[in-house]
Amino acid sequence: MKNYKIQKQPFIVPTDDGKLIEEHFGHASVKADISLAHMVAPPGWSEPFQTPDFDEYTYIISGKKKFIIDNEEVVLSAGESIKILKGTRVQYSNPFDTACEYIAICNPPFHLDLANREEE
Repeated sequence: MKNYKIQKQPFIVPTDDGKLIEEHFGHASVKADISLAHMVAPPGWSEPFQTPDFDEYTYIISGKKKFIIDNEEVVLSAGESIKILKGTRVQYSNPFDTACEYIAICNPPFHLDLANREEE
Protein backbone atom coordinates (compact mmCIF):
# COMPACT_ATOMS: atom_id res chain seq x y z
CA MET A 1 0.00 0.00 0.00
CA LYS A 2 1.31 3.45 -0.91
CA ASN A 3 1.62 6.27 1.58
CA TYR A 4 -0.10 8.71 -0.80
CA LYS A 5 -3.11 9.00 -3.08
CA ILE A 6 -3.08 10.98 -6.32
CA GLN A 7 -6.58 12.11 -7.25
CA LYS A 8 -7.04 12.30 -11.02
CA GLN A 9 -10.81 11.86 -11.19
CA PRO A 10 -12.59 14.01 -8.60
CA PHE A 11 -16.27 13.41 -7.98
CA ILE A 12 -18.38 16.01 -9.77
CA VAL A 13 -21.14 16.92 -7.34
CA PRO A 14 -24.45 17.36 -9.17
CA THR A 15 -25.87 20.87 -8.81
CA ASP A 16 -28.86 22.73 -10.22
CA ASP A 17 -27.48 26.25 -9.77
CA GLY A 18 -24.66 26.27 -12.35
CA LYS A 19 -21.90 25.86 -9.74
CA LEU A 20 -19.08 23.42 -10.53
CA ILE A 21 -17.97 21.31 -7.56
CA GLU A 22 -15.10 18.88 -8.04
CA GLU A 23 -14.55 17.03 -4.77
CA HIS A 24 -11.03 15.59 -4.66
CA PHE A 25 -11.23 14.23 -1.11
CA GLY A 26 -14.20 13.96 1.27
CA HIS A 27 -17.48 12.07 1.69
CA ALA A 28 -18.38 11.69 -2.00
CA SER A 29 -14.93 10.81 -3.36
CA VAL A 30 -11.78 9.44 -1.70
CA LYS A 31 -12.62 9.23 2.00
CA ALA A 32 -10.48 11.56 4.13
CA ASP A 33 -10.46 13.44 7.44
CA ILE A 34 -11.13 16.67 5.51
CA SER A 35 -12.82 17.56 2.27
CA LEU A 36 -10.96 19.31 -0.52
CA ALA A 37 -12.90 20.70 -3.47
CA HIS A 38 -12.23 22.86 -6.51
CA MET A 39 -15.23 25.07 -7.25
CA VAL A 40 -16.39 27.59 -9.82
CA ALA A 41 -19.34 29.80 -8.86
CA PRO A 42 -21.01 31.49 -11.85
CA PRO A 43 -22.01 35.16 -11.85
CA GLY A 44 -25.21 35.69 -9.85
CA TRP A 45 -24.83 32.46 -7.83
CA SER A 46 -25.76 32.28 -4.13
CA GLU A 47 -26.58 29.75 -1.42
CA PRO A 48 -28.95 30.10 1.52
CA PHE A 49 -27.57 31.03 4.93
CA GLN A 50 -26.11 28.13 6.88
CA THR A 51 -24.51 27.42 10.24
CA PRO A 52 -22.16 24.52 9.46
CA ASP A 53 -20.79 21.93 11.87
CA PHE A 54 -17.35 22.17 10.20
CA ASP A 55 -14.58 24.73 9.82
CA GLU A 56 -14.28 25.95 6.23
CA TYR A 57 -11.18 27.37 4.58
CA THR A 58 -11.55 29.13 1.22
CA TYR A 59 -8.79 30.26 -1.16
CA ILE A 60 -9.82 32.43 -4.12
CA ILE A 61 -8.02 31.55 -7.37
CA SER A 62 -9.79 34.07 -9.62
CA GLY A 63 -12.74 36.43 -9.46
CA LYS A 64 -14.41 37.52 -6.23
CA LYS A 65 -16.65 35.85 -3.66
CA LYS A 66 -18.97 37.53 -1.17
CA PHE A 67 -19.49 36.22 2.36
CA ILE A 68 -22.02 37.43 4.90
CA ILE A 69 -20.60 36.28 8.23
CA ASP A 70 -22.69 36.99 11.33
CA ASN A 71 -24.25 39.97 9.46
CA GLU A 72 -20.86 41.36 8.32
CA GLU A 73 -20.18 41.53 4.58
CA VAL A 74 -16.74 40.34 3.45
CA VAL A 75 -15.54 40.22 -0.18
CA LEU A 76 -12.44 38.23 -1.11
CA SER A 77 -10.47 38.56 -4.35
CA ALA A 78 -7.91 36.36 -6.11
CA GLY A 79 -5.01 35.42 -3.84
CA GLU A 80 -6.96 35.94 -0.60
CA SER A 81 -8.19 33.28 1.81
CA ILE A 82 -10.42 32.95 4.85
CA LYS A 83 -11.17 30.49 7.65
CA ILE A 84 -14.73 30.41 8.98
CA LEU A 85 -15.21 28.53 12.24
CA LYS A 86 -17.92 25.90 12.64
CA GLY A 87 -21.06 27.20 14.28
CA THR A 88 -20.79 30.53 12.44
CA ARG A 89 -23.81 31.72 10.45
CA VAL A 90 -22.66 32.42 6.89
CA GLN A 91 -23.95 32.97 3.37
CA TYR A 92 -21.80 32.49 0.27
CA SER A 93 -22.49 34.24 -3.05
CA ASN A 94 -21.04 35.60 -6.27
CA PRO A 95 -23.08 38.72 -7.14
CA PHE A 96 -20.33 39.86 -9.52
CA ASP A 97 -20.10 39.85 -13.34
CA THR A 98 -17.44 37.13 -13.63
CA ALA A 99 -17.10 33.58 -12.33
CA CYS A 100 -15.27 32.93 -9.07
CA GLU A 101 -12.86 30.00 -9.00
CA TYR A 102 -11.77 28.79 -5.58
CA ILE A 103 -10.62 25.92 -3.39
CA ALA A 104 -12.60 24.94 -0.29
CA ILE A 105 -11.37 22.74 2.56
CA CYS A 106 -13.76 21.57 5.28
CA ASN A 107 -12.83 19.95 8.58
CA PRO A 108 -14.55 17.58 9.26
CA PRO A 109 -15.42 16.77 5.64
CA PHE A 110 -18.35 18.59 4.06
CA HIS A 111 -21.67 16.77 4.18
CA LEU A 112 -24.98 18.43 3.41
CA ASP A 113 -26.37 17.19 6.74
CA LEU A 114 -23.61 19.14 8.53
CA ALA A 115 -24.22 22.39 6.59
CA ASN A 116 -27.45 23.22 8.46
CA ARG A 117 -28.80 25.31 5.59
CA GLU A 118 -31.73 27.58 6.30
CA GLU A 119 -34.93 27.40 4.28
CA GLU A 120 -35.06 30.06 1.59
